[in-house]
Amino acid sequence: MKQRKILVTSALPYANGGIHLGHLMEAIQTDIWVRFQRLRGHDCVYVCADDAHGTAIMLSAENQGISPEQLIDNVNAEHQRDFKDFLIQFDNFYSTHSSENKQLSESIYAALKANGHINRRSIKQLFDPEKGLFLADRYITGSCPKCKTTDQYGDNCEACGSTYSPAELIDPKSSISGATPIEKDSEHFFFDLPAFTDMLKAWTRSGTLQDSVANKLSEWLDDELQQWDISRDAPYFGFEIPDAPGKYFYVWVDAPIGYMASFKNLCEHSEYEFDDYWQSGQDTELYHFIGKDIINFHTLFWPAMLTSAGYRTPSAVYVHGFLTVDGTKMSKSRGTFINARTYLDHLNPEYLRYYLAAKLSSGIDDLDLNLEDFAQRVNSDLVGKVVNIASRCAGFISKGFDGFLAEKPDNPTLLEELQKANENIALLYDQREYGKAIRIIMALADLANQYINDKQPWVIAQTDKQSLELQNVCSTGINAFRLLICYLKPVLPTMAASAEEFLRVKPLQWQDSENILLSHKINKFFPLMTRVEMDKVQAMVNATQIDFEKHNSTTTKPAKNTSGLEPEIEFDDFAKIDLRVAKIANAELVDGADKLLKLSLDLGTDKNGDALSRTVFSGIKSAYKPEDLIGMHTVVVANLKPRKMKFGVSEGMILAAGPGGEEIWLLEAHNGAKAGMRIT
Repeated sequence: MKQRKILVTSALPYANGGIHLGHLMEAIQTDIWVRFQRLRGHDCVYVCADDAHGTAIMLSAENQGISPEQLIDNVNAEHQRDFKDFLIQFDNFYSTHSSENKQLSESIYAALKANGHINRRSIKQLFDPEKGLFLADRYITGSCPKCKTTDQYGDNCEACGSTYSPAELIDPKSSISGATPIEKDSEHFFFDLPAFTDMLKAWTRSGTLQDSVANKLSEWLDDELQQWDISRDAPYFGFEIPDAPGKYFYVWVDAPIGYMASFKNLCEHSEYEFDDYWQSGQDTELYHFIGKDIINFHTLFWPAMLTSAGYRTPSAVYVHGFLTVDGTKMSKSRGTFINARTYLDHLNPEYLRYYLAAKLSSGIDDLDLNLEDFAQRVNSDLVGKVVNIASRCAGFISKGFDGFLAEKPDNPTLLEELQKANENIALLYDQREYGKAIRIIMALADLANQYINDKQPWVIAQTDKQSLELQNVCSTGINAFRLLICYLKPVLPTMAASAEEFLRVKPLQWQDSENILLSHKINKFFPLMTRVEMDKVQAMVNATQIDFEKHNSTTTKPAKNTSGLEPEIEFDDFAKIDLRVAKIANAELVDGADKLLKLSLDLGTDKNGDALSRTVFSGIKSAYKPEDLIGMHTVVVANLKPRKMKFGVSEGMILAAGPGGEEIWLLEAHNGAKAGMRIT
């Protein structure tokens, strides 16, 4: 098999916060692929870096009273520690705030400019007059110009899904200072992305992308591409554009160049050659692992920039979905927005590596970490199946045969079946179909356990602890265990290292599955993995919630409330609530929900005569049948920010009274159905 020369990257974590489980899903997916390639004997290099530029980092450092450089150095140290403790095996983890990245960014920009792909023109932007800086869309909030929902960001509405420019917001405010932004002209630099339309149409359909990603990109490519604004005005933490004082490269210009810079830094203290991996025509491969939220940067802007500057384009860009926890978006208040360090304080990192591997595929669907299933699967598969094989056989070998395995196995057919799975499992790893690979491995573990159950070595030992049959049976089990560990090593490197110590073998390579251990002495067995304990999982969730509450608590302690009611609010707070009487146009059960009903509400019309409606999920199933609600009226908080739930998006909240259970009261009823208070 010819040795491949591969360079791999994963997306750069932003240097403004800790590593969390979302970052780890991508890093683990990439690390498994890299480790597998290395076990196959390929030269696979893995680099990454912190994304260290932008307004957010500048402002965060200012709030902490330190320099941006201090902030990104502190965060970089934390990121490297967390990734290392999750067994992510980078060859180099660097920073985009580096001399190599500055030099590469400037040289690539010079090439784009020389090739006529940089344009300059003046644009109007919103400017914070108090802070003295131009505002990115994320730092502007206001009411949606379409549906009037308040507290929306400057580029899109989370309530109705509309997109717009920040200038269209109603009553826009700077989220930095609270000031009302003003419009101000500024000259900006633009990359001529439309010039690469034909190139991108061909490249995105060349097999470099998953079909679903290529299909999504074709929607954009069929429309007219827009020039890409690559500059930002001072003050800004980043690289200043050459010959343009006060103008800086937009963070997304030098972020992907950070892949090149991290590798270039590695080349400076290794035998790797930069041009071997970044010039076209070389016998090397380049792969990016990214999330689906940054597809446009990696599959439109990035390959176009590389092409203009004379560099090679990626061999493939592998896109994955988001990580959810217990069926919903990660939430700090629910304790499911879990940082890497919080996880490590309570649980073994290989639990998470295995669970994610068991569910990962080559697609871009979201992956759910169900915490109860997480514990059950790890305990069942790794402890109950794989480790169980060794623990059931090793003691007999140690006590009866001085640790020596038999000269021949009892069941060579079983071992041959495990060995024959080698190429299929390898193909699935290479295609990033980890879940399918794990299913095959666990099916083989089931075969091995069934064999041991059938042979019952503990019964044989009751008659003769040194019988040849006992040695042969247990040696078959130990060899089955070794083959399974070989297949699991990309996922569980620490457990594999412990197994290698127990087996007294050199570090396993993929081809080692082609042979078995005969007349070989093993060490005394020791526990290779302990069970996941749910109380530790809950402790992790609790710790996350406590961290969230500490972060959001105020320094001034509120007065003790002795009234038995909720704390008092000001009239201005109440005035913000838009209460409306709505007719329940439809009500239906929600599959999988114990308490919820899905209500379609008719709120009449707005001042322009357009119909107003809301979809609301409400926990009133115990009191009402859906068919009885149709035609009733209820009071709804119409301007409550929509909330994404497991079953859909709830666009408001209905008001009801009563102690709960069957005693939940809405407004007037029709046809004599259950009635409550009436608002007139």
